[in-house]
Amino acid sequence: MPITTLENKVVLVAGGAKNLGGLISRQAAEAGADVVIHYNSASTKPAAEETLAAVESAGRRGVTLSGDLTVPAHVEKLFADAEAALGKVDVAVNTVGKVLRKPMAETTEEEYDSMFDINSKAAYFFMKEAGKSVADGGKIITIVTALLAAFTDGYSTYAGGKSPVEHFTRAAAKELADRGISVTALAPGPMDTPFFYPQETPERVEFHKSQAMGNQLTQIEDIAPIVRFLATEGWWITGQTIFANGGYTTR
Repeated sequence: MPITTLENKVVLVAGGAKNLGGLISRQAAEAGADVVIHYNSASTKPAAEETLAAVESAGRRGVTLSGDLTVPAHVEKLFADAEAALGKVDVAVNTVGKVLRKPMAETTEEEYDSMFDINSKAAYFFMKEAGKSVADGGKIITIVTALLAAFTDGYSTYAGGKSPVEHFTRAAAKELADRGISVTALAPGPMDTPFFYPQETPERVEFHKSQAMGNQLTQIEDIAPIVRFLATEGWWITGQTIFANGGYTTR
Protein backbone atom coordinates (compact mmCIF):
# COMPACT_ATOMS: atom_id res chain seq x y z
CA MET A 1 0.00 0.00 0.00
CA PRO A 2 1.26 3.53 -0.76
CA ILE A 3 2.29 5.77 2.09
CA THR A 4 -0.34 8.51 2.47
CA THR A 5 0.79 10.02 5.77
CA LEU A 6 4.13 10.88 7.33
CA GLU A 7 2.95 9.90 10.81
CA ASN A 8 5.57 7.56 12.30
CA LYS A 9 7.44 7.32 9.00
CA VAL A 10 11.15 7.91 8.38
CA VAL A 11 12.12 10.70 6.00
CA LEU A 12 15.69 11.10 4.75
CA VAL A 13 16.59 14.54 3.39
CA ALA A 14 19.88 14.86 1.51
CA GLY A 15 21.07 18.42 1.97
CA GLY A 16 18.55 18.60 4.79
CA ALA A 17 20.34 21.02 7.10
CA LYS A 18 19.36 24.46 5.82
CA ASN A 19 17.44 26.47 3.22
CA LEU A 20 14.89 24.31 1.37
CA GLY A 21 16.25 21.05 2.78
CA GLY A 22 16.08 22.40 6.31
CA LEU A 23 12.46 23.45 5.88
CA ILE A 24 11.55 20.06 4.40
CA SER A 25 13.16 18.38 7.41
CA ARG A 26 11.26 20.58 9.86
CA GLN A 27 7.93 20.16 8.12
CA ALA A 28 8.37 16.39 7.96
CA ALA A 29 8.82 16.32 11.73
CA GLU A 30 5.80 18.56 12.22
CA ALA A 31 3.82 16.06 10.13
CA GLY A 32 4.87 13.25 12.49
CA ALA A 33 7.96 11.79 10.80
CA ASP A 34 11.36 10.89 12.17
CA VAL A 35 14.01 12.65 10.09
CA VAL A 36 17.48 11.81 8.80
CA ILE A 37 19.27 15.11 8.15
CA HIS A 38 22.15 14.74 5.72
CA TYR A 39 24.76 17.46 5.34
CA ASN A 40 27.87 17.62 3.18
CA SER A 41 30.64 19.46 5.03
CA ALA A 42 31.79 20.56 8.47
CA SER A 43 30.74 24.14 7.71
CA THR A 44 27.11 22.99 7.53
CA LYS A 45 27.20 20.93 10.73
CA PRO A 46 25.90 23.76 12.98
CA ALA A 47 22.89 24.23 10.69
CA ALA A 48 22.27 20.48 10.73
CA GLU A 49 22.35 20.44 14.52
CA GLU A 50 19.96 23.38 14.64
CA THR A 51 17.55 21.56 12.34
CA LEU A 52 17.90 18.42 14.45
CA ALA A 53 16.93 20.44 17.52
CA ALA A 54 13.81 21.64 15.69
CA VAL A 55 12.92 18.04 14.78
CA GLU A 56 13.28 16.95 18.38
CA SER A 57 11.28 19.97 19.59
CA ALA A 58 8.45 18.70 17.38
CA GLY A 59 8.53 15.50 19.42
CA ARG A 60 10.19 13.36 16.77
CA ARG A 61 13.45 11.44 16.54
CA GLY A 62 16.22 12.69 14.29
CA VAL A 63 19.81 12.05 13.33
CA THR A 64 22.45 14.01 11.43
CA LEU A 65 24.67 12.18 8.95
CA SER A 66 27.38 13.66 6.75
CA GLY A 67 29.00 12.57 3.53
CA ASP A 68 30.04 13.58 0.04
CA LEU A 69 27.29 12.08 -2.11
CA THR A 70 29.35 12.27 -5.29
CA VAL A 71 31.01 9.10 -3.95
CA PRO A 72 28.62 6.14 -4.44
CA ALA A 73 29.99 4.30 -1.41
CA HIS A 74 29.06 7.30 0.74
CA VAL A 75 25.50 7.21 -0.58
CA GLU A 76 25.24 3.52 0.25
CA LYS A 77 26.57 4.21 3.76
CA LEU A 78 24.09 7.08 4.22
CA PHE A 79 21.11 4.80 3.69
CA ALA A 80 22.62 2.02 5.80
CA ASP A 81 23.37 4.40 8.67
CA ALA A 82 19.93 5.99 8.37
CA GLU A 83 18.22 2.62 8.72
CA ALA A 84 20.45 1.64 11.62
CA ALA A 85 19.61 4.88 13.44
CA LEU A 86 15.89 5.32 12.80
CA GLY A 87 14.60 2.29 10.92
CA LYS A 88 13.69 1.66 7.31
CA VAL A 89 13.46 4.84 5.24
CA ASP A 90 10.00 5.54 3.80
CA VAL A 91 10.67 8.79 1.94
CA ALA A 92 13.98 9.87 0.39
CA VAL A 93 14.30 13.51 -0.71
CA ASN A 94 17.39 14.79 -2.52
CA THR A 95 17.86 18.56 -2.44
CA VAL A 96 21.60 18.44 -3.18
CA GLY A 97 22.79 20.69 -6.00
CA LYS A 98 25.35 23.21 -7.11
CA VAL A 99 24.73 26.33 -9.19
CA LEU A 100 27.16 27.90 -11.64
CA ARG A 101 26.44 30.67 -14.13
CA LYS A 102 29.30 30.95 -16.58
CA PRO A 103 29.65 31.12 -20.38
CA MET A 104 30.64 27.84 -22.02
CA ALA A 105 33.74 29.54 -23.45
CA GLU A 106 35.00 30.20 -19.91
CA THR A 107 34.00 26.90 -18.25
CA THR A 108 36.88 24.67 -17.22
CA GLU A 109 36.95 20.89 -17.27
CA GLU A 110 37.22 20.91 -13.49
CA GLU A 111 34.06 23.02 -13.21
CA TYR A 112 32.23 20.77 -15.67
CA ASP A 113 33.20 17.63 -13.75
CA SER A 114 32.21 19.15 -10.41
CA MET A 115 28.82 20.31 -11.69
CA PHE A 116 27.95 16.95 -13.21
CA ASP A 117 29.26 15.02 -10.21
CA ILE A 118 27.03 16.97 -7.82
CA ASN A 119 23.93 17.52 -9.96
CA SER A 120 23.85 14.30 -11.96
CA LYS A 121 26.08 11.54 -10.57
CA ALA A 122 25.08 12.09 -6.95
CA ALA A 123 21.42 12.18 -7.97
CA TYR A 124 21.76 8.91 -9.88
CA PHE A 125 23.37 6.97 -7.06
CA PHE A 126 21.04 8.53 -4.47
CA MET A 127 18.11 7.29 -6.53
CA LYS A 128 19.75 3.89 -6.97
CA GLU A 129 20.28 3.40 -3.23
CA ALA A 130 16.87 4.83 -2.39
CA GLY A 131 15.30 2.30 -4.74
CA LYS A 132 17.10 -0.49 -2.94
CA SER A 133 16.45 0.84 0.57
CA VAL A 134 13.09 2.59 0.87
CA ALA A 135 10.06 0.70 2.06
CA ASP A 136 7.49 -0.60 -0.41
CA GLY A 137 4.96 2.16 -1.05
CA GLY A 138 7.64 4.77 -0.38
CA LYS A 139 8.66 7.90 -2.25
CA ILE A 140 11.78 9.24 -3.95
CA ILE A 141 11.81 12.97 -4.72
CA THR A 142 14.61 14.97 -6.36
CA ILE A 143 14.85 18.75 -6.57
CA VAL A 144 15.86 19.88 -10.06
CA THR A 145 15.37 23.31 -11.68
CA ALA A 146 12.91 25.26 -13.81
CA LEU A 147 15.84 25.96 -16.14
CA LEU A 148 15.09 22.54 -17.64
CA ALA A 149 12.29 24.33 -19.47
CA ALA A 150 14.13 27.61 -20.09
CA PHE A 151 16.18 28.83 -23.03
CA THR A 152 18.90 31.03 -21.63
CA ASP A 153 22.63 31.63 -21.44
CA GLY A 154 25.19 30.89 -18.76
CA TYR A 155 23.69 27.83 -17.12
CA SER A 156 24.91 25.09 -19.44
CA THR A 157 26.49 22.99 -16.68
CA TYR A 158 23.70 23.60 -14.15
CA ALA A 159 20.70 22.89 -16.36
CA GLY A 160 22.77 20.33 -18.24
CA GLY A 161 23.77 18.59 -15.04
CA LYS A 162 20.20 18.50 -13.75
CA SER A 163 18.58 17.41 -17.02
CA PRO A 164 19.60 13.71 -16.75
CA VAL A 165 17.66 13.50 -13.48
CA GLU A 166 14.44 13.58 -15.49
CA HIS A 167 15.50 10.43 -17.32
CA PHE A 168 16.70 8.80 -14.11
CA THR A 169 13.29 9.59 -12.59
CA ARG A 170 11.38 8.02 -15.46
CA ALA A 171 13.48 4.87 -15.43
CA ALA A 172 13.25 4.48 -11.66
CA ALA A 173 9.49 5.09 -11.71
CA LYS A 174 9.06 2.15 -14.09
CA GLU A 175 11.56 -0.08 -12.34
CA LEU A 176 10.05 0.50 -8.88
CA ALA A 177 6.38 0.57 -9.86
CA ASP A 178 5.79 -3.04 -8.79
CA ARG A 179 6.77 -2.03 -5.25
CA GLY A 180 4.41 0.96 -5.25
CA ILE A 181 7.26 3.45 -5.01
CA SER A 182 6.58 6.87 -6.56
CA VAL A 183 9.54 8.71 -8.10
CA THR A 184 9.28 12.39 -8.97
CA ALA A 185 11.40 15.43 -9.84
CA LEU A 186 10.38 18.88 -8.62
CA ALA A 187 11.57 21.93 -10.56
CA PRO A 188 11.38 25.24 -8.64
CA GLY A 189 11.98 28.59 -10.25
CA PRO A 190 14.95 30.73 -9.20
CA MET A 191 14.80 30.54 -5.41
CA ASP A 192 15.35 33.28 -2.89
CA THR A 193 18.28 31.53 -1.17
CA PRO A 194 21.99 32.36 -0.71
CA PHE A 195 22.86 30.01 -3.60
CA PHE A 196 21.10 32.21 -6.16
CA TYR A 197 22.41 35.74 -5.70
CA PRO A 198 26.15 35.21 -6.31
CA GLN A 199 25.32 33.97 -9.82
CA GLU A 200 23.33 37.02 -10.90
CA THR A 201 23.51 40.79 -11.32
CA PRO A 202 20.88 42.96 -9.62
CA GLU A 203 19.36 43.63 -13.04
CA ARG A 204 19.00 39.93 -13.79
CA VAL A 205 17.50 39.31 -10.36
CA GLU A 206 14.80 41.85 -11.17
CA PHE A 207 14.21 40.17 -14.53
CA HIS A 208 13.79 36.77 -12.90
CA LYS A 209 11.31 38.27 -10.44
CA SER A 210 9.33 39.85 -13.27
CA GLN A 211 8.68 36.47 -14.88
CA ALA A 212 6.67 35.03 -11.98
CA MET A 213 3.44 35.88 -10.22
CA GLY A 214 3.70 38.71 -7.74
CA ASN A 215 7.03 39.86 -9.18
CA GLN A 216 8.97 37.62 -6.83
CA LEU A 217 11.40 34.74 -6.73
CA THR A 218 10.32 31.27 -5.68
CA GLN A 219 10.31 30.96 -1.89
CA ILE A 220 11.31 27.78 -0.08
CA GLU A 221 7.91 27.99 1.62
CA ASP A 222 6.33 27.54 -1.83
CA ILE A 223 8.19 24.28 -2.48
CA ALA A 224 8.37 22.39 0.82
CA PRO A 225 4.58 21.78 0.98
CA ILE A 226 4.68 20.28 -2.52
CA VAL A 227 7.38 17.86 -1.36
CA ARG A 228 5.15 16.92 1.56
CA PHE A 229 2.20 16.36 -0.80
CA LEU A 230 4.26 14.18 -3.15
CA ALA A 231 5.40 12.19 -0.13
CA THR A 232 1.83 11.48 0.96
CA GLU A 233 -1.47 11.94 -0.91
CA GLY A 234 0.36 12.69 -4.15
CA TRP A 235 1.58 9.10 -4.49
CA TRP A 236 -0.19 8.60 -7.84
CA ILE A 237 2.15 11.16 -9.43
CA THR A 238 5.24 9.27 -10.60
CA GLY A 239 7.82 9.57 -13.36
CA GLN A 240 7.03 13.27 -13.67
CA THR A 241 8.91 16.56 -13.50
CA ILE A 242 6.69 19.11 -11.78
CA PHE A 243 7.42 22.77 -12.59
CA ALA A 244 6.54 24.81 -9.50
CA ASN A 245 7.70 28.32 -10.29
CA GLY A 246 4.81 30.78 -10.23
CA GLY A 247 4.55 30.89 -14.03
CA TYR A 248 8.26 31.55 -14.57
CA THR A 249 8.41 28.89 -17.29
CA THR A 250 6.83 25.63 -18.42
CA ARG A 251 6.77 23.29 -21.36
